[in-house]
Amino acid sequence: MTSPRPDLAPDPELTRTEMKALQREIARAAVFEDDHDLGVDPAALADPLAATASGDPPIVAGVDQSFLDDDRGLSAIVAMQAGEVIERVHAVADLEIPYIPGLLSFREGGPILAALAELSVEPDLFLFDGSGRIHFRQAGIATHIGVVCDVPSVGVAKSLLCGRPRKGLENLPVGTRVPIEATERVEAPEGTVLGYAVQTRQYDSPNRHINPLYVSSGHRVGPETAADVALELASTYKLPEPIRLADGYADEAKAEYEESSAERERI
Repeated sequence: MTSPRPDLAPDPELTRTEMKALQREIARAAVFEDDHDLGVDPAALADPLAATASGDPPIVAGVDQSFLDDDRGLSAIVAMQAGEVIERVHAVADLEIPYIPGLLSFREGGPILAALAELSVEPDLFLFDGSGRIHFRQAGIATHIGVVCDVPSVGVAKSLLCGRPRKGLENLPVGTRVPIEATERVEAPEGTVLGYAVQTRQYDSPNRHINPLYVSSGHRVGPETAADVALELASTYKLPEPIRLADGYADEAKAEYEESSAERERI
């Protein structure tokens, strides 16, 4: 997969001020509304009979990361079509800066772009384990990589980086979505809907509850569609299936890589 906007790719050599300036440029280039070729309602994404404008079922890819050590990251991508895995790829690349809240794409962008270069299929939609528009400068990792590659993308985060839910999030029924709106910490008009807290799964018990996911537009996908996608693809587990499988594949690839490295050391 090529990058139509390599000029906007995450560059760990930039200063923090330059990184933030690049994120603002990314946010200006991002499209936070539906502008994709899925050709189907999000509720049909896992339907083997659904078809895009090309006549084929849409391909949805999950992207997740693992870490070999403090200096190397492993990015894994699992592409699915009609509910079946059709391709898995991964790549290892250096992590050139430490974790800095709000600048995750500059740390993890290298391994992700390296993995995308290995992908032979062209997904209609990408789901990233991380934020999209729910970000201080509206440019989380799903937005950054989505804009660089000009692909429809959605951010699915397990914790809320910024913004404010419009109501409480404890023990929500399955299917509930609560708007996450911009606050003064976000570079957007206060009250702007950045995404949704989406309750994909819930315990059938008053004594414990599952927290929602924080779903937002990455690029070329509107917030309502992003929430629809997360709900539809999280049919059995909390995480949407493409991300859940990418998470498992990242761990599998990491174990194989470490075993191979240990074997080479013994020889």
